[in-house]
Amino acid sequence: MTSETAATNAATNAAATTPANAATNTAANTAGATAAAELAGVRAIVTGGASGIGAAIVRAMLARGAQVTSIDRVAEGVPLGAGAQVADVTDDAAVRAAVAAAAQAMGGIDVVANNAGIGAQGTVADNDDAEWLRVLDVNVLGIVRVTRAALPYLRESPHAAVVNTCSIAAWTGLPNRALYSASKGAVQALTLAMATDHVREGIRVNCVNPGTADTPWVTRLLDAADDPAAERAALEARQPSGRLVSADEVAHAVCYLASPLAAATTGAMLAVDGGSHALRTRAPEQA
Repeated sequence: MTSETAATNAATNAAATTPANAATNTAANTAGATAAAELAGVRAIVTGGASGIGAAIVRAMLARGAQVTSIDRVAEGVPLGAGAQVADVTDDAAVRAAVAAAAQAMGGIDVVANNAGIGAQGTVADNDDAEWLRVLDVNVLGIVRVTRAALPYLRESPHAAVVNTCSIAAWTGLPNRALYSASKGAVQALTLAMATDHVREGIRVNCVNPGTADTPWVTRLLDAADDPAAERAALEARQPSGRLVSADEVAHAVCYLASPLAAATTGAMLAVDGGSHALRTRAPEQA
């Protein structure tokens, strides 16, 4: 190597390690470390953790350093690294047993992510009483049962949090979603009531309101159409962002609300909907 080449390389290396670059690299490394440790030591239960948004929440929490136990009707599909308790959220005795077992396995509970839920279609006239009761039993009373069982453990936690999976349907009128919207409207109201009841106990309660998410349930609805591809394209075109929300994006929002980093946030509804609730955009050809 010539002395000129050596000098050039030395200058290049020096430029690469200027104070500005060093600060940028340090900030990036710190941000990465913070994200990886965002939920370090946190013990969480996630209902509906075997598929869809629930499984994404489990994965995201594990990646952030949490201990996680899924409570679902099945154990198959629960991400590797998480515990699994099999229980239906409509069965109070099973819920209590599952929550107690999860608390024993993890040494307590700091976070409850109430994600289990089912969909429903139709106007107010299209579902009978039995279907209304079935959906409300899962989507609303399921949250009640799980949170009620977890409260004794949450009260012992230094950073307790409950995060409910709600929906854009709670605050936006959607066609043919009367029953589903009613259930999610109840979840939103319940979130505020719970936040008020438990704020002085140090328990934060928030919810995420996803827009149309790319989940197995939505895929099944699209697959039932005469032209699934065209139906998906039309659905995506109706979103201000031009695409569906991913399960991972919802999971990241849940993790933030569950994290001690959100210690001052309670009684909040965090929209993860690509702007569907708040934005009124023109069609692409009109923009």
